[in-house]
Amino acid sequence: MRPRAIPEIPAADGLPGGVQYSVKLDGFRCVAFARGGRDGAAGAVLQSRSGRNMARDFPDITAAIGALPAGLVLDGEVCAWADGAFAFAQLMRPHAARVADGVVVAYVAFDVLAVPGRDVRELPLVQRWELLGAALEGAGPQVQRVLATTDREQAALWYEALVGQGVEGLVCKGLASRYRSRDTKSWVKVRHSDTRDAAVVGYTGTARHPRALVLVLPGDADPLLSTPLTPPVRAQAREALAGVPDEGEERIAAIGLGDVPYRRVGAGLVAEVRQNVGRHATSAVQRLRYSDR
Repeated sequence: MRPRAIPEIPAADGLPGGVQYSVKLDGFRCVAFARGGRDGAAGAVLQSRSGRNMARDFPDITAAIGALPAGLVLDGEVCAWADGAFAFAQLMRPHAARVADGVVVAYVAFDVLAVPGRDVRELPLVQRWELLGAALEGAGPQVQRVLATTDREQAALWYEALVGQGVEGLVCKGLASRYRSRDTKSWVKVRHSDTRDAAVVGYTGTARHPRALVLVLPGDADPLLSTPLTPPVRAQAREALAGVPDEGEERIAAIGLGDVPYRRVGAGLVAEVRQNVGRHATSAVQRLRYSDR
């Protein structure tokens, strides 16, 4: 399920069964499958939206989920935390580099799809939430339940107060809602801005004449190609790309363009992106900055 955007925080009775308000995370959305005590990457599957297993990228999370009962299936996001705030760009770095710099990575669950021996997607959210809490009791800091409330005033306070920690808004869900992929009414989101921060992982063209950027957006581990850069942003990119390491050529599939070659770059550069969510979603880069600024 994916929330649709709305302009204002809904009233406490604004969704079926009442509203659960949770902080909007800034990480990689994935479904986690616990496999019950297996070692290493076999302990769990962390399935991205495209179906890729990210278990080897986040071994500590994989081990923590692997210690949970086999058959538990969670929906949530892999999130990184550094310097008192969500640090989305850190998720693109190798595990060893994150550990060396003291970056904390955790899986933050906001729903449960199955408990051992039972599919619970047809239960209302209010019951799934209780099952999620019970499933994660004693799980440790690397698998957490998302911060949530049914108090609209508390949610509005979070909405304003947690911006500095990288919380970009709220996700609001009907407490009576079932977990159904085609349900576009029961989950909504409220964001502070119509722009989003994306990690820059590459570019097309040359470093001196970049044409477009390859981006990874929060909530999705798979890269996408931006629209062609405007002249001002192209000038920013030319300067910024001189400060990040080139990691060789890769390719990306783009609608209408086929398989496009691009130069992959190391972590460190962030793009402010405005998205058009029409039939074919596009991502236009508004400006660039380094992730530590």
